[in-house]
Amino acid sequence: MRMLPGMTHLRGFVCMRYIRMLYDFIRDLILSRQVIWDLTKKDLKQRYLGSYLGILWAFIQPAITVLIFWFVFQVGFKSMPVDNFPFVLWLVCGMFPWFFFSDAWMSATNSIVANSFLVKKVVFRVSLLPIIQIMSALLVNLFFVALLFLMFALYGYMPSVYNIQVLYYLFALVCFVFGLSLVTSTLVVFLKDVGQLVSMLLQFGFWATPVFWSLKLIPEELQWIFKVNPLYYIVAGYRESFIYHHWFWELGYAGHWFWLCTVALMVLGVVLFRKLRPHFADVL
Repeated sequence: MRMLPGMTHLRGFVCMRYIRMLYDFIRDLILSRQVIWDLTKKDLKQRYLGSYLGILWAFIQPAITVLIFWFVFQVGFKSMPVDNFPFVLWLVCGMFPWFFFSDAWMSATNSIVANSFLVKKVVFRVSLLPIIQIMSALLVNLFFVALLFLMFALYGYMPSVYNIQVLYYLFALVCFVFGLSLVTSTLVVFLKDVGQLVSMLLQFGFWATPVFWSLKLIPEELQWIFKVNPLYYIVAGYRESFIYHHWFWELGYAGHWFWLCTVALMVLGVVLFRKLRPHFADVL
């Protein structure tokens, strides 16, 4: 069945309209960068206010998790090196980006509900709340990126030009979790079960992503199922940057699929937020 010329133009107009909405949304965030930075610092202080160790808790818990996994698989099960590379280094290349993703997504999902008192303030831009939580998680993650370089250096692997790609993968992960959290933070205002669903998806996603197991364990004809997971691209990218020394464009269709999912989520998130934002105050 041939599509009428008018329908083709209409689809193009709708597509451009949504892309324009995404562009305007991101432009407004960039113009508000100073406000985002100030609120991010304030969020980090308030998150650990009252505890003796303060912000150190943001680093202690993930570090202990890595230590436990290392002890269980390296000391307990005596896991062999992966591709002749120390298992602990191979492990942290997957764990550190996952820590950032899980922390950012969960906190950003609950950001609007947790700050419901700000929703009714006309002067406050609610759209900043998810990105503030993501930036808070990013600042913590930068410590683990530095730790990643240190661990590789202690094992005798000096920094390489390929390591610079970690900045690209961090940017890609911020974009992905931003689009994802725009969708979930909007929906959770009206459907409280979304928060529980995100928690369950994080648990399932951790085991479905090759964080501490190699994709080579899966038959080659079934590997595409796991590569559909956008987080595969990030985890594989970290390892390509620090271990296998390949450039990001060498991952082929995995990168194309990742950015297709990311842009689609960002457009969907912006559209949902713009349409449902006027009703937030009524529900909260």
